[in-house]
Amino acid sequence: MSKKPSNLPYVLTAIVALAVIVSAWVWRDNFQSPGVGAPAPPFEAVKVDGERVTLETYRNQVVLLNVWATWCPPCRYEMPSMQRLYDIFEGQDFEIVAVSVDGRQRGSPGPMGQPAGDPWAFADSLSLTFPIVWDPEARIMRSYRTTGVPESYLIGRNGVIYRRVAGATEWDHPQYVEFIQRLLDEGA
Repeated sequence: MSKKPSNLPYVLTAIVALAVIVSAWVWRDNFQSPGVGAPAPPFEAVKVDGERVTLETYRNQVVLLNVWATWCPPCRYEMPSMQRLYDIFEGQDFEIVAVSVDGRQRGSPGPMGQPAGDPWAFADSLSLTFPIVWDPEARIMRSYRTTGVPESYLIGRNGVIYRRVAGATEWDHPQYVEFIQRLLDEGA
């Protein structure tokens, strides 16, 4: 009489698969970028003068949070339009916070493997006047789960993300100007 094969390996495989599916569902927010309608994750970065800034620093303002690096050509491309946008909303409760993820030592590989540059020299070369801050460990990329640089988030006065843009864009395009104006008007 032959012995019937055991179903144990199949049962164990099914249990492991079910555990993976349940874990992925339970922890799904840890793997997805915070999207439109989600609260903006907190961040901390450093200004050129050494002052630490956080999302809380810009409380009750509409914020364009831009994650970028000096070695990124699309970042260089979009920065002038960000400056024009900044000029449009000068004196209003609007702030651009451009967070450089360049590494600690100029020329050495940064968190993304690219050679680190000087974010403030980069900003000076383009005559940028909006806040440039630095996060050499790229913690912001982990908290916002960015897919690369540039990546930007429009955050309302209430700390909620209203728009996420992966890649370079023309920030002074009328659609963005109108959208930001509506966000400013909502909180007035």
